[in-house]
This record gives sequence, structure tokens and C-alpha cells, in this order.
Amino acid sequence: MCGIVGIVSSQPANQQVYDALLLLQHRGQDSTGISTADGSTFYSTKAKGQVREAYRTRDMRGLLGNMGIGHVRYATKGNAANEQEAQPFYVNAPYGITLIHNGNLTNTRELTRELFDVDRRHLNTTSDTELLVNVLAHELQAEVSGADLDADQVFNAVSRVHERVEGSYAAIALIAGHGLLAFRDPFGIRPLILGKRSAGLVGDEWIVASESLVLESGGYEVVRDVAPGEAVFITRGGEMVSKQCAANPRLIPCSFEYVYLARPDSIMNGISVYDARLRLGDRLADTIAQYTPMGDIDVVMPIPDSSRPAAMQVAQKLGIEYREGFYKNRYVGRTFIMPGQEERKKSVKQKLNAMGSEFRGKNILIVDDSIVRGTTSKEIVQMARDAGANKVTFTSAAPPVRFPHVYGINMPSRQELVAHNRKIPEIATELGADYLIYQEVADMQAAILEGSNVTELEMSCFTGDYVTGTVSPEYLAWVEANQLS
Repeated sequence: MCGIVGIVSSQPANQQVYDALLLLQHRGQDSTGISTADGSTFYSTKAKGQVREAYRTRDMRGLLGNMGIGHVRYATKGNAANEQEAQPFYVNAPYGITLIHNGNLTNTRELTRELFDVDRRHLNTTSDTELLVNVLAHELQAEVSGADLDADQVFNAVSRVHERVEGSYAAIALIAGHGLLAFRDPFGIRPLILGKRSAGLVGDEWIVASESLVLESGGYEVVRDVAPGEAVFITRGGEMVSKQCAANPRLIPCSFEYVYLARPDSIMNGISVYDARLRLGDRLADTIAQYTPMGDIDVVMPIPDSSRPAAMQVAQKLGIEYREGFYKNRYVGRTFIMPGQEERKKSVKQKLNAMGSEFRGKNILIVDDSIVRGTTSKEIVQMARDAGANKVTFTSAAPPVRFPHVYGINMPSRQELVAHNRKIPEIATELGADYLIYQEVADMQAAILEGSNVTELEMSCFTGDYVTGTVSPEYLAWVEANQLS
């Protein structure tokens, strides 16, 4: 999971990209990078850490030009501590291309061999984004016949990228001297949204980003989601053309975007994230009522912030008092996306504090958006007990996470998942809860899709069904052996 944005403007793009990245910070905290284009010249800066601490005034002044792309990284491939693997990635031919990517490629071994043995291209990191930009550059080079570059050549190159690359990818690239290219994998697993605003006599200004809130904040009209397999090309002059570049596209967006990853004020694939989380709470309340005696619950509490909509609906539907018992330190990052288990564990108590007056002598029902490794959940249950809770019922608005996620979320190993090879009572014991209740898979799917035109969801971490059809047991074993969480 990462956050990406691309802008074609009539004014300098540097501040606009920076502002957009601040709004996407929840999607990645490992590193960040910005590239701008002024004519045929690129200007770039990237650094470890969060957006506010990464860029200095001198960095921003050096980012010249009216086109720009920006990235916030949450490492799922490569080394989170390696600044060389921060995006954007650059290749100097054809023309010069700088690219950012949200997602995870699943045939990196094959692509690495092809790029070396066939394409004769050098890779300097283990990042799958470097693979992607080199595949795009090779296919674009094969299409170019003269000095000029037209949209059809770009779209043909993207079609070949779709044929060669497997996995999830929403990508944005600047092509020096020509324009901005954005494309989305044939399953639309990771989000990408197109917007525009009028610049008066100058024409239209364009933006593509991971989440709609970036468009709305910048005063852009949401045009539509980039379709699965589609490529969008925007010239330096603000002319936009698009084309479907995949043979058999199917929209199967990632369910975890709606459960946890995205901000609630975003709309993805026509589905409001906030409304989806409310509906998840409604469905969860029915399951709680089925399995838990109501006399055993005095108050409902969310784990701030992403579980709050679901918790409000649980409380309302069950007729139980809703209280905020956990105070969140907003200056600590999201523990789920912190690299390394020790770092995650250490930051839980820095992130949350339990207020004793809300817990003492009460039977508490805690609602969280999901339970992945169990690190945070176990600490939270203990916090509730230390604060004086009588009984602790822990609930998850998502089903048990039992399988690795290989499409852009950092869950590479089954062994680190608290629900793997455990029955729900065993998980409750591991977490230290009196009761544990999960959302049903069918209920999660129905809650997210209700009222939308989307018919399928990518739910592999809950079901073990990998929608691209190319994820084998051998590949999963290789990921577990070679990729650190």
C-alpha cells in the first residue's frame, strides 16, 4: 500500500503535489518522493520519513515545472530502510521516464530474469517499482519509430506491460517533454481516480490520485475512477486521452481499502468508504447479537480512528451506550504499517492510552476494524483490564485474516497472522479476551458492495482466493522465505 498523485497544471506543481501527499500520508510513512517536469528536464527529491519532515524549502524551490508526481511509501517489496528504494524511479530512455507505483508485482522473479537476459536492462534495487518502470521503458522504446511520441504508441506499450506484468499496480509516470501517463492493473485491485478543474483561458488542469479526498481538497471535479486495464495520457498542454489496454479487464478492488487502508472521507470505485464502514458495523451488530448475551455488555468502544463508524453502528443497533475510552496520540504512526514486529509492538502503548473512568467495573465491547498479527489487539485487551474492565469482548469488523496478502499489503507470512491455523476461541485466548467475534466473509462483502455497481472484491487474505489466478503455493512459500514483514 502506498499513496500516489500526479498533476498537470498551468502553475508550478511542487506545492500542489506536496499538499496532496499530506492528505495521503496515512497510506505510507516509510519514505516519500516528488518529481516534477519543466519541459524535458526532471527535478526530483526523495527521503525517508513522513512528508512534513522530508522536504525543506530548498528542496521545494528546486522542483520546477507545471507537471509533477508524488509518492508516500509503505514498503511491501524491497527494504523499507533503504533510501535508494524510495520512489519515484527514473530511467533515461526513451525520452526519460520517472514513475511511481502503488501495489505489488507477483512475477518479480520472472521479470528480473527477462530484463537482464532479454531486455538487457540493469536493476539497482530489489524494488518491484524499478522493475515496472524498466518494463514500461522497454515496451515504449519498441513502439517509438521517430522523434515524436503519440498516444497510440503509449497505449500499445501499456498493453504490453499488462501482458508481461502480474499482480496489482496503479502507476503514474512522467515522460520527459511529452506528458503524464497513468494506468491501472486489469483487475483494478489498487485505486486510481481522475479529476480535473478549469484554469480559465489556459484550459483544463488534471490530477490522478489514490483517493478522491485529494481531488476534493484541491478543488478538482471527480471525473471518474481509472478503469481496470485503462491508460490515461495527459499532454503538457492539458489534453487528455484514454484507452482500454487490457484484453479481459475485471473490476475486483481490494476489500482492505474499505476496511482499513483508505480515509473514510474518500470514495473509491463509486463506494463511499465511510458508508461501507457504517454497513460493516450494522452487519457486525447482527453477529454480536447472535453470539453474545446482551447483559454481558455495558458499553461499546472503538479503537480510534478507522473503526469508529462501525462501532457507532454497533452501539446504535444493539441499543448499548457508545463511549470513547481510548485516547489516541496522533503523533505516532499507524502501527499496522510500521516496518518490523518489534517496532509495531513498541508503538502500541505510545499510540493509545485507556482512560480508567470509562473502564472501571464495566463489561466492555471493543470494536476494531480488523485483527492482523494480533500485536495491537493483545495490548489493547490488556490495557482495558489494567484500566479496570470487568469483562472484555473484542470484535472485528473484518473476518479473520488467515492468508498472506500479495497485492500490496504487508502480510507476507502465514505464521505471523494470529488467526492462521487457530479457531476463534483459541485466538480469543491468545489475545486475552473473554469473547471474540469476527465479521462473516459474506457479510463483509455484502456490506461493502451494497448499492454499488461493483460485483466482486479482492479478499485473498480472508479466503485464500487470489484473483489474478497466478499465485501458486510455491510462490507463497518463496515470499514467506524471502520477504520480511
